[in-house]
Amino acid sequence: MTSQGCIVCKAVCALVIIGALNWGAIGIFQTDLVAKVLGEMTMASRVVYGLVGVAGLLKIVSCFKQCPCQCKKA
Repeated sequence: MTSQGCIVCKAVCALVIIGALNWGAIGIFQTDLVAKVLGEMTMASRVVYGLVGVAGLLKIVSCFKQCPCQCKKA
């Protein structure tokens, strides 16, 4: 298995992982890591939350449609 992919796919994957780890920390430790690092509902934390949400939507789309960078060239 190779880790090739476009930069967008890699960024989406990283953001989904950040979101998953943050939700895990909230569920297990009752600690919002994004808020702890960037401040509670600051512009920076809102941007991170927004980007994680968009990344989640893109991951949903990727379940049904393959990224063009993953298609084999004929």
